[in-house]
Formats: sequence, structure tokens, C-alpha cells
Amino acid sequence: MAILRLALIIIFCLLQYRLWFGENSLSDYVLLNEKLSQVKAENAALLQRNKLMKADIDDLRLGSESIEERARNELGLIREGEIFYRIIPTK
Repeated sequence: MAILRLALIIIFCLLQYRLWFGENSLSDYVLLNEKLSQVKAENAALLQRNKLMKADIDDLRLGSESIEERARNELGLIREGEIFYRIIPTK
């Protein structure tokens, strides 16, 4: 009976060692959960960026106003006959 009890205690200790320090231990589980939350946050940010880009693409496909706005803001283009005023702030 003492041998059986000793064998069960040894098995229990080995299982506890695997739980705390072995492969796929609790510390690995915690690290993986942290990585998972980081990846979910990155995915949410990328999803939001993709939605904005899709909205931009739809605007460019459907309307000429968005194309004109981009040409004015990004390329500095103006229409023929327009006057462009640039106001430089003083310090």
C-alpha cells in the first residue's frame, strides 16, 4: 500500500510539473492570450482602415466631386479661370 501511495504522489508531482513548467503550461497559455488580444486589436485597426479605403474607392468611382477634391488637395490643381489665394500665417 505504501508503494502505491508513493507512486501516486510521484505521478501527481510529475503532472504538476508539466502543468506549471512543461510544454503548453499555464505561463504559455497566458502569453498566447496576450498575443491573441494584440492580434485582435491590430485586426480591428486594419479592418477600420480597410473600411475607410473602401469608402474612398466608392467615392472615387461614383462621383466627380471627390476626384476634384483630391486633385485640389493633393496635387494643388485649380480650374481654368479660378484664382488661388494662399494665406500664410504670421508667427
